[in-house]
Amino acid sequence: MSMPWDEEARLKALDRYGILDTAPERAFDDIAQLASILCGTPIAVVNLIARDRQWFKSEVGLGVRSTPLATSFCAQALLQSGLVVVKDATKDDRFSCNPLVTGEPYLRFYAGAVLTTPEKLPIGTVCVLDHQPRPGGLTSDQRTGLVALGNLVMTHLELRRALQAREPRH
Repeated sequence: MSMPWDEEARLKALDRYGILDTAPERAFDDIAQLASILCGTPIAVVNLIARDRQWFKSEVGLGVRSTPLATSFCAQALLQSGLVVVKDATKDDRFSCNPLVTGEPYLRFYAGAVLTTPEKLPIGTVCVLDHQPRPGGLTSDQRTGLVALGNLVMTHLELRRALQAREPRH
């Protein structure tokens, strides 16, 4: 997959947040829960795309903390900006052969707000998924809300980075 950014710079930007493999946190759990409620989906995730995996800072309805990049909808979403909506994954060439579409859990719908650093590097998404296709996609309010939740994640990450920078080094 060809990327319109420097992958090493993207990975360094992600590492600067010090978020990968950290314990669950209420703020991120609340964002995932709100995304699920807002969009009426059984699955919602705050995820980050590392070098070799997709890691979930928070999730609703999945029960796992990471998945391989090979099956990641979100790794594909990073190639776009803003909000990515896949109304029916079985009819989308990027996903129709994905094992998560052709087999359990039979995902059909995906919408993700790309998380972008101030340096304009994509590091993950706040996304929602459903087992049913959604020919109408998301409503205008759902689209606006999902983007706002993505902005909240980035605000939390930037605050985390600023606080870590202030901590004395030992």
